[in-house]
Amino acid sequence: MINTKVVAVSGISGAGKTTIVKQLANRFDCPFLLFDDHIDNNTYPKDMKSWLRNGANVSLIKTPRFVSSLESLLSRNSRPFIFIEEPFGRERDAMSVLIDYVILLDQPMELCLARIISRHTKQIHADAISSISSFMEKYEDHFRDIYLSTASQVSNNSDLIYQDVVSIEESTDYISNWLKNNTN
Repeated sequence: MINTKVVAVSGISGAGKTTIVKQLANRFDCPFLLFDDHIDNNTYPKDMKSWLRNGANVSLIKTPRFVSSLESLLSRNSRPFIFIEEPFGRERDAMSVLIDYVILLDQPMELCLARIISRHTKQIHADAISSISSFMEKYEDHFRDIYLSTASQVSNNSDLIYQDVVSIEESTDYISNWLKNNTN
């Protein structure tokens, strides 16, 4: 009988979580779930700046649909892994009991920021520049500190912290080999 392991790929926005999750799922022929597919207007605290000042408790970030989707997938999955994009690793109470391994993509902040800006510029809409400008204002004001705080929390409870700045293929190869050698 297969004992499916849930592997959470974590990291700040722009670290490459979605890409790596999809690559690993393809490599191992296993299902995956993405965090952003399960968020709604009630996921994040209304005032993130206040949330940060009050300790950045990631358990206040709520994704009940994500938890339900993962529980459902676990109940019917026969593959060795389920890969999930979970920015907060095991740090959210609702997710911690469901996750077996956490891989933190600990990429340089400037690389992640460049990827976010690139993502915004690829969107074809009239307010793309305004969107980037708004993001940058929040980034300078509090997003950067939120990213640093949450990455620090996740790093304390990660099984693999991946810091290499290499191609997606090389990253996927390294993480795949790590999973083959370190999961049972």
